[in-house]
Amino acid sequence: MSTNRLGGSTSPYLLQHAHNPVNWYPFGEEALSRARAEEKPVFLSIGYAACHWCHVMERESFENPAVAARLNRDFVCIKVDREERPDLDEIYMAAVVAMTGAGGWPMSLFLTPDLQPFYGGTYYPPEDYYGRPGFGRVLELVVEAWTGRRDAVLSGAAELAAHVRERLGSGPLPGVAPQALDFSLIDGAVRALERSYDPADGGWGSAPKFPSSGSIELLLRHARRTGDARALGWAVHTLDHMARGGLYDQLGGGFHRYSTDDQWLVPHFEKMLYDNAQLATAYLEATQATGSPLFRRVAAETLDYVLRDLCGPKGEFFSSEDADSEGQEGRFYLWTEAEVLGVDDGPLFARAYGVEGGGNFSSHEPYHAGQNILHLPKPLETVAAELGVAAHELETTLAAVRARLLSLRATRVRPGLDDKAVAAWNGLMVSACCRGAQVLDAPQHADAAVRAGHFLMEHMFLDGVLLRSWRAGRGAGPGYLDDYACVANAFVDLYETTFDPAWLRDAEGFMELLLAEFGDPDGPLLFHTSTRHTGIIARSRPVQDGAEPSGNSMAARTLLRLSRHLGRSDWRDRAVAILSSQAGLLATAPQALLKMLHAVDLALADPVELVLAPGDDVREAEPAFLRVIHECFLPHRSLARTIGPDGRPANLPLTRGRGPVGKATAVYLCRGNVCGAPFTNPAELAEKLGKML
Repeated sequence: MSTNRLGGSTSPYLLQHAHNPVNWYPFGEEALSRARAEEKPVFLSIGYAACHWCHVMERESFENPAVAARLNRDFVCIKVDREERPDLDEIYMAAVVAMTGAGGWPMSLFLTPDLQPFYGGTYYPPEDYYGRPGFGRVLELVVEAWTGRRDAVLSGAAELAAHVRERLGSGPLPGVAPQALDFSLIDGAVRALERSYDPADGGWGSAPKFPSSGSIELLLRHARRTGDARALGWAVHTLDHMARGGLYDQLGGGFHRYSTDDQWLVPHFEKMLYDNAQLATAYLEATQATGSPLFRRVAAETLDYVLRDLCGPKGEFFSSEDADSEGQEGRFYLWTEAEVLGVDDGPLFARAYGVEGGGNFSSHEPYHAGQNILHLPKPLETVAAELGVAAHELETTLAAVRARLLSLRATRVRPGLDDKAVAAWNGLMVSACCRGAQVLDAPQHADAAVRAGHFLMEHMFLDGVLLRSWRAGRGAGPGYLDDYACVANAFVDLYETTFDPAWLRDAEGFMELLLAEFGDPDGPLLFHTSTRHTGIIARSRPVQDGAEPSGNSMAARTLLRLSRHLGRSDWRDRAVAILSSQAGLLATAPQALLKMLHAVDLALADPVELVLAPGDDVREAEPAFLRVIHECFLPHRSLARTIGPDGRPANLPLTRGRGPVGKATAVYLCRGNVCGAPFTNPAELAEKLGKML
């Protein structure tokens, strides 16, 4: 089988296209030199491994010899994995949105040889379809324009490139003076969330409905600060409906990408690491805030899914699982009624999990007929009451059926796996595992977090540069702002889980590099790209939070956390400057900056500092103290220990001058820079923290 130039790539997405008849190039100087020398336009195709419609367009067009021949004759064709090159994805997505009003993947762009976009869209069908031009027709029109009206094409491309640079903030910052931060920004965001809230099924907006961990976590913080029961109710209601819907994998744990309907029933079946990291964290915080057994179980199962199915041999976390298997979307996750009824207690399970004889998956695809998406139409407590059994007895029975069906599912062909490790997403998952180790008292999650942390330092931090991604022993390009910020934040979490000061030193080193290589001399915001990224037509300063937190949001949060642990008031000042520069946008478009509002909340809240000082009774006392601390929802707390795991003094600003009381283990609690007497009794600490809550 012939292989094009993608055969040597580290990206599973590019490798999926390595045997296309299209003469693909990876993004780089070889392709661009050819385009300039032959005066040909560039066809740029951007997607990712788990993208269903990317696979569709590949089958329909890129595997078609006639289409490939036209592409190879008239264009220089470049294939990009958006997960490896988020800078290119951001730049050209802005161009597509400017041209068409919407974006998505696969993204299909036509560029001048100097990378300026002049035409583009997303998925193109092979032939004209309901007013949508077919891909062959698009290629014909682009060639006609390039050969017959090139001056106009070049002029329009220059104008569009200038618009993209302005849109991404590559020029001078808008003339908006920084504003003081106050809690009115968060109160305004809560009001905005109320206006778009779905009171029936939870979540915000209408289908397609994406799970918003940023909204949920902000509401939990707001309710914690103000006692707003309605805000807490919106978060709980949303978490409950997502956990009971088809969005959640009821057998194997973990969340799919988004729901195609309002009820969270029919998901787009791909599973992304960054979604599951952030949703696991949201469910863990809600477990602390409410004590819900359901939220606790969902958080545990989500982390267990990642450790089971998305964890590599060196401790790295893989990027995603595909929506498709055996060429069919969702095939791995669907069940017929006969399959469910064929196991012990199957009829009871079918009743609880909404399994129907005709299937509950309404779809235009014929292979979905008679198929069921497992979900819980009613809370288990309601089903138990209808059956006249105790809820815990019903859950025990259903758990056994879930295990049997999971074993049966394991014999099926699994969806495709994107087994590259992305630095930022590994950072998010390390943080989630650390939180899981704390809240769930699960040492296996701490072990996984430590292994992943060592993997990042040993394999993805080379010669003073953090890599964006890694696969099969090879890295792919320098990291971006969010990579450095998420990894540094994860290392703070590793310290607060293991109490090894080495993690804080590594976090400090990453933030020093971040400020040096991503800083903007004209303002407090940080660039998405470092000085090491070349060949791009714009440098953005990302502030808007999407499916992943923006680099500036994570940088501000990490600077604030490290400023407390390390006594770096200059880093607190830089974080506040980043946030203050966006106060106008935070006030007018809060739902676009939800993770940045988390950082605002952290900056405004009275710091809560807890320092553990081991004494002679440390083996008995320390686990009891930590259980008390980890059961409380304290989103603004910093946690330190006077002694590292090697027995040597930590010698950190938070730990200096503090020690056991006599020979007894003690916990020091400071709030708002005011410290009380140390606690030597876990019950007394629990009482104090309870009053704070």
